[in-house]
Amino acid sequence: MWYWLLLLTGFGFAVAGGTITITYLNFVPAGLSWIEFFLLIRARLECYLFPLGILLITTALILMDD
Repeated sequence: MWYWLLLLTGFGFAVAGGTITITYLNFVPAGLSWIEFFLLIRARLECYLFPLGILLITTALILMDD
C-alpha cells in the first residue's frame, strides 16, 4: 500500500516539474539562449520536482517487485 502512495506522489511531482519546465521553454523563442535557459532551470527549485518524481517512481517500482 505504501508503495502505491510513493508511486503516485512521484507521478505528481514528475507531472508538476515537467509542466513547469515545459512552461519555461516558452522563454527560448522570446530571445533566451539555451545556456541561459539551462541556468534558469538550474536556479528554479520547482524544476527539481521532475527528477525527484522520476526517482520516487523508480524506487516504488523496484520495491514493488520484491
